[in-house]
Formats: sequence, C-alpha cells, structure tokens
Amino acid sequence: MNPKPNIVNLPVYKPGKPIDEVKKELGLEEVIKLASNENPYGASPSAKAAIIADLDNLFLYPDGSAADLTAALAGHLGVQSENIIFGCGSDEIIALICRAFFLPGDETIMADQTFSVYKSNADIEGAVTIEVPLADGTHDLDGMLARVTDKTKVIWICNPNNPTGTIVPHNALVKFLDAVPAGVMVVLDEAYFEYVTDESYTDGIKLLEQYPNLVVLRTFSKIYGLAALRIGYGVASPQIINLINKVREPFNTSRLAQAGALAALADQDYVAECRRLNGEGIAQLQEEFQRLGLHSFPANGNFIMVDVRKPAVEVFESLLRLGIIVRAGHRLYPTYIRVTVGSAEQNKAFISALEQTLSEQEVRA
Repeated sequence: MNPKPNIVNLPVYKPGKPIDEVKKELGLEEVIKLASNENPYGASPSAKAAIIADLDNLFLYPDGSAADLTAALAGHLGVQSENIIFGCGSDEIIALICRAFFLPGDETIMADQTFSVYKSNADIEGAVTIEVPLADGTHDLDGMLARVTDKTKVIWICNPNNPTGTIVPHNALVKFLDAVPAGVMVVLDEAYFEYVTDESYTDGIKLLEQYPNLVVLRTFSKIYGLAALRIGYGVASPQIINLINKVREPFNTSRLAQAGALAALADQDYVAECRRLNGEGIAQLQEEFQRLGLHSFPANGNFIMVDVRKPAVEVFESLLRLGIIVRAGHRLYPTYIRVTVGSAEQNKAFISALEQTLSEQEVRA
C-alpha cells in the first residue's frame, strides 16, 4: 500500500507526555504536567455543569452547524454568524484551510520556529513551505513579505507565537497587512488571545472588515480549560468561511464540546480570574529565572520559553525523573525549554526541580 509521496517523511506530532504514563514509567506518585499549555485551574464550574447536564443526550448527534454556540460567539465577538466556523480544536481549522486552498506546488510562508501544525498540514497537501527565521523570537514580518511570490497562497502568523511567546504589536501587524497582496490569505492564530495583557497587542477580529483576506483562529482549549473536548474556531469573511465549510466533515464538534463552550463563553468573570492568576504566575517564574541568571523570552500566553544553558533534552529528562513534565526539542533553540505557567504551588515545585537539575548537571560537567 503506497502512501502519498509527500507524507512518507512527515514527522508524527508528539504531544507532551501524559501524566499517567510518566507515573507508570518512573514509579512516581506525584507528577506535574507543564508541557501542553493547559489551564491549571481547569474549566469554569458553569461549563462543567453544562457538560454534565448534557450527558443524557449522548445518543444524539450534535448540531452540525453549532447554531446556538455560533450565535452566542458572534454576539460576544461583534461579528455575524456567517463569519464563524467551528472545528475539532483550531488545529482542524488549520487542516481545513490547507485542504480547501492548497494545490501541489503552492507556496506558504511561516516562521522557522512556530506551531508545527501549519507546516505538517501544508506538507500533506503538497504545498511548498517557506520558513523565515524569527528575529529575537519574534516574527520577522519584513522578511516574510520579501518571500511573497505569485505562488504564495497563505501566510501564517502565530500571535502570541508558540513556542517563544512573543507578540506582533498592532502597528506592525497593520503595516504588514497593508503590504500583503489581496489575493494572499493571512492566518492570524490567536490561540492565547485571552491571556495577553500587553497594550500593544491587537485584536485580530477588529481587523477583519478592513482586510478580507484575513482569517483569525482562536480556541476553547487554553484559557477556557476545555482542551479535552477539542473545540476551536475560525473567524473570517463569509466567502472564506463558506469555502472552508465545503471541506469540513459533518458533526466535527461534539455535543459536550458545544455545551461546555457555550457555558464557558458566558462566564467571562472566570476568564478574567484565570488571566489574573496567569499574570501572577508569569511574574513568579520570571523573577526566579532572573535570580538563576536564565534568559527567557517575554511571556504573553500561559507559557514561558527559557534558556537553561544546557542541552534542553537532557534537562527535560532530568526534570521528568523529578516528576515535572515540560517541553523540549525545539530544533532552533536546543538549550531552551518551554514551561506552562502553573499554579503558584506548581511553579514553586518546578523551580525547585530545575535548580536541582542544573546543580546536578554542573557537578557532572
């Protein structure tokens, strides 16, 4: 059985190691996972209640159009229902965009260290990926513009960028969008939008009327704490949404996901509290990194990328044995780990384990 030639060498996405697997492998009773940028405070109580209330309806298919959730989200964002599409996480929207718009040989532009799903889905469709080096961990928009050709179909901007956590400020983004040809789609991935407090950051939704070639992605997996239910969304012109919908599978989001997201969206007080606690966690970790003399990128999501000045994979393995799961293996940042901002107690445990790990490696050196 012969697969498509362009997927033979495609790497398999490796998520953060599961807690139960680490416990079993290493014989640990306590494990803290700070690898996948999950909300350590979980979903809001109202979202949990809505999910439980819908359990009696598991025999029913979900609403394929997610009509109630779409209407509520449209009101929350100040757009029309025709501007919205839901997916099994925003990852699925990325895949659908690639399915709908790429032909083999089309070109797509992205940063050289960003969310890997852009490239993998472009590769599946036979598109040619143009990777532009980050500048101090931030998208080089001028460099990206310089690589636009008549073959360019889509440009991806992860804002805040995963894994570095940096942002493209409003003025720079608008200048960039003004310069991008109207026939080139710009996908602005704002998965961590609700966490950002920097006043220079922009709300991509407010740019949609001015730039009809713009698509904004967001998710309920991060600050809303519904990662297990896999529900995210895209916002764009009705024309783009209609085309993406043509390649979407029916019933791609579950009843429980829709019910949970609808209740979570209504509980903005909980969102604000999670944002406040995340800000405190960022300050806590940054202060500790400064004390340890470790460089970290500015944190604008719920994670921080920090230079541990040792091979990151070795530090990852050492932390794992101490019951702390982080993320390593970033090809262009071999001495950096990405750590999710946890609760105050989780952050304290991580720092303690990191200090122990770095001390042990100094002794071995």
